[in-house]
Amino acid sequence: MLSLNFIPFPTLETDRLLLRQMTLADAPALHRLRSDKAVMQYINRPLTQTVEEAEGWVNIIIDNVARNEGITWAICLKEQPGEHVGNIGIWRMDKANYRGEVGYMLDPSLQGKGIMYEALQKVVDYGFRQLGLHSLEGHIDPRNTASAALLKKAGFVQEAYFRESCFHNGVFSDSAVYSLLTPCRENATQPEDAVVAAGYPH
Repeated sequence: MLSLNFIPFPTLETDRLLLRQMTLADAPALHRLRSDKAVMQYINRPLTQTVEEAEGWVNIIIDNVARNEGITWAICLKEQPGEHVGNIGIWRMDKANYRGEVGYMLDPSLQGKGIMYEALQKVVDYGFRQLGLHSLEGHIDPRNTASAALLKKAGFVQEAYFRESCFHNGVFSDSAVYSLLTPCRENATQPEDAVVAAGYPH
């Protein structure tokens, strides 16, 4: 079974970005994102109404990291390391099957600039090479074509489509699951006798 340890917290860097641990100081920025109808359009979660509500979400994130159940990074531009412009994480860890789920959100003013792709590549690499995950998945609303394009660009393939599987604000909506398998077949954290039994393409 997969063993996780996020202590000390792994800060990640790319050419433009710093992916760091979230703190309560990020709550106002998180509230701006989670109260933005455009950002939350395809996320089946209620809009936050106050910074205090956002603090509650930050505390959940901090607790998940402390319990080694999941990890979320604040996305910051390197020139502004204290300014939270989005977040990205791996959660819903299926430790028995070496599988995790990615999720992300980004300030609308920075969308379309390749920032989330840059962050996703780094997090995927961390998930496979450092955590020893065998597969990652992303669950999206199929109407979110930008998110679908991002996952495809990062190498994810659509694995499933569920009709009217989500109920939020009185409406049923479809969901799609994209997945990516590790390129690190030699990863020592996976079972030594693990074999690929399915005949699906990788």
